[in-house]
Amino acid sequence: MRPFSWEFPYRSQRMPILAQNIVATSQPLAAQAGLDALRCGGNAVDAALAAAIALTVVEPTSNGLGSDAFAIVWDGAQLYGLNASGRAPRALTPERFAGLTQMPTIGWDPVTVPGAVSAWTALSERFGRLPFADLFTAAIHYARDGFLVSPITALAWDRALERYAAYPSFAATFAPKGRAPYPGELFRCPDQARTLELIAATKGEAFYRGALAEQIIAHAKATGGLMTLDDLASHTPEWVTPLAQDYRGYCLHEIPPNGQGLAALIALGILQHCNLAQYPVDSADSLHLQIEAMKLAFAEAHRHIADPAWMEIPPEALLDADFLAERARQIRMDAAQFPTAALPTDHGTVYLTAADADGMMVSYIQSNYMGFGSGIVVPGTGISLQNRGACFRLEAGHPNRVAGGKRPYHTIIPGFLTREGRPALSFGVMGGHMQPQGHVQMVVRLVDYGQNPQTASDAPRWYIEENLTDLSLEPGFAPDVVAELRRRGHHVTPNLPPGRFGGAQLIYRLDDGYCAGTDWRKDGQAVGF
Repeated sequence: MRPFSWEFPYRSQRMPILAQNIVATSQPLAAQAGLDALRCGGNAVDAALAAAIALTVVEPTSNGLGSDAFAIVWDGAQLYGLNASGRAPRALTPERFAGLTQMPTIGWDPVTVPGAVSAWTALSERFGRLPFADLFTAAIHYARDGFLVSPITALAWDRALERYAAYPSFAATFAPKGRAPYPGELFRCPDQARTLELIAATKGEAFYRGALAEQIIAHAKATGGLMTLDDLASHTPEWVTPLAQDYRGYCLHEIPPNGQGLAALIALGILQHCNLAQYPVDSADSLHLQIEAMKLAFAEAHRHIADPAWMEIPPEALLDADFLAERARQIRMDAAQFPTAALPTDHGTVYLTAADADGMMVSYIQSNYMGFGSGIVVPGTGISLQNRGACFRLEAGHPNRVAGGKRPYHTIIPGFLTREGRPALSFGVMGGHMQPQGHVQMVVRLVDYGQNPQTASDAPRWYIEENLTDLSLEPGFAPDVVAELRRRGHHVTPNLPPGRFGGAQLIYRLDDGYCAGTDWRKDGQAVGF
């Protein structure tokens, strides 16, 4: 069986990796940390965790010890979902933001309880083979002895310094020379090394109920934060059943709300009623249908997705077949439409995927949200705290309105594709608002157009801006396609640089192994044996 084409029509900088054990992620040193775990007898979960933990050190511009995380795991027989996002401090109320129109993005106000460490513990306990402490070897080494900073990470690091200029502990930890490290320069963070050692030795207990928790809360009390020891101690990750949407013989699985994976499912559910394959790949007709379906999906997602305890309708209602068919009928082939919605974007996420020879596959995502996150770095620990609470809304009556003890709308989403109940593709696309759009584009390219994972990743991407009105395009689309989209009413800006279009990592299950693709838009790498 040939699941897809082996043609490479785009300007590719990479070839797919074909192996029986594979790790693919956005930073080469982290990918190799995962590969080392596999070579030491670990499974795909061990590999994913070793890579994820290393990423907190070697790509701190996108994630850190204070991140959140989500995962989908195929254990060889079934799928499991993990939601390790955190809740707002119980003391947080809407009244704190009186007079504002949107949530702050820096400082303590957007900080929710970090969940990544709890994800590491939960995944290791349920699925891992290796001792938990062994997963930290590479990360501790790179934190204590240093690593050479990769080019795209160095660029993001430099851009972040002005944003966090008001936070001395940030500069002390991540700009000890008064500047960002240069590409290829050695960077050490001994504070991170000590923190990682403590997390490893206590299986995460120190972070939520021990010495590290006390340091986090002491800093909160000293600098205006509302988080308490009880907020940290009461955090638990949640095992969930992924939501699913059939699509032309495949099935896309996403973590249910508070994540935005539902948006990708809605868009594909709409496209299920459109014969995309009748139009050439990268044609105006094909792009128009995908874009219009995605805008409709975002309009629904931004209105309804929240902590599920506060949602007004169940997520499954948005996947009702009749509802999706009606939405599909609303698409006009001759004209763009502009539903309204608004959420902040982010460019601070790492995605990785791993698979082993026994058939286990892991789709894993971890994020600070905006770059280094809130700018809050706990002195002496190397813990940079995420700013996920920036995705709360302030409008009274909205299901995603800010409240204590509540999880915000979350942009980071791992994806997983099955076919006839068997694993087909573990994948994700980093980049906040880009993520569900990227999931849709990867699935359409693989399912409707038979492209292999690397080609699907290499292809030019479209990006619907947060206002759901403006459309950004990467270089690579034909001028007549751009002109036709404009004629239909799309507000197009073509030939933009890769920063807003995310970064994909994909592993496809073959009969005797895997095929992995990794994104040229990131520093990353797919490795295997």
